[in-house]
Amino acid sequence: MEKFHHHIKQSHQKLKGLPFRKIAPNIVTMLALCAGVTSIRYSVQADWVKAVICIFLAAFFDGLDGRVARMLKGSTKFGAELDSLSDFVSFGVAPAILMYQWTLFDFPRFGWFFCLLFACGMAMRLARFNTMLDEEPQPEYWHNFFVGVPAPAAASLGIMPIMISFDNPELMWLKDNYFCAALMCIVALLMVSRIPTISTKRWRIPGYMFIPLLLLVALFVSLMITNPWQTLGFMVACYAVSIPFGIIAFIKLKHDYEKEAKA
Repeated sequence: MEKFHHHIKQSHQKLKGLPFRKIAPNIVTMLALCAGVTSIRYSVQADWVKAVICIFLAAFFDGLDGRVARMLKGSTKFGAELDSLSDFVSFGVAPAILMYQWTLFDFPRFGWFFCLLFACGMAMRLARFNTMLDEEPQPEYWHNFFVGVPAPAAASLGIMPIMISFDNPELMWLKDNYFCAALMCIVALLMVSRIPTISTKRWRIPGYMFIPLLLLVALFVSLMITNPWQTLGFMVACYAVSIPFGIIAFIKLKHDYEKEAKA
């Protein structure tokens, strides 16, 4: 009995000493996880708009939790593991179920296979990301790139036909089983590939671009209010187009780095 009370006392002391700055990022991650699970619920209920909104809401919280952790210096190993779990549910499972419920359920025998392929691709990508954290630091030019397509972008690419269909219901080919299955397969391959894709985490905005950037933000907000799905679809399409340009930029930076190293 005394050992039990001693254990409770030690646990209480540990909880008492846990600062809020280490809890706050995990709260944001849990919000992302809740949004992803809620998307699954709306997919089952065939409420496509709310299901897509929840996935983008999860992407918003996913981008926020890391920044909160860095700002408060509250990064923990527990938070990193929780973030990976949240990403798998929100950007792997939720989009796969959404696409299956939307159209791929009507693809005999193979519809569920492509949804599983997408979810497994997400799991492998996240597992690889976690193992890369313990590897030796990469050269400086690598810091401007991801290895493969990141989780939120992959989810956006996977559900792009649904987003476009909201404002363009007459485009019946968006719901074509072969098209959607091919898209899920391609995105899954992009996730597990080692293709360098552009990262904006370390971008720095020059001073002379501050006012134009504010104007672009104002334009983006106005477009999101008036034409949200067309705007989001256009952004996802722009990201897809940026992938080959990212590869070209990576090759150039790598060539310059190796040239300087030999000099």
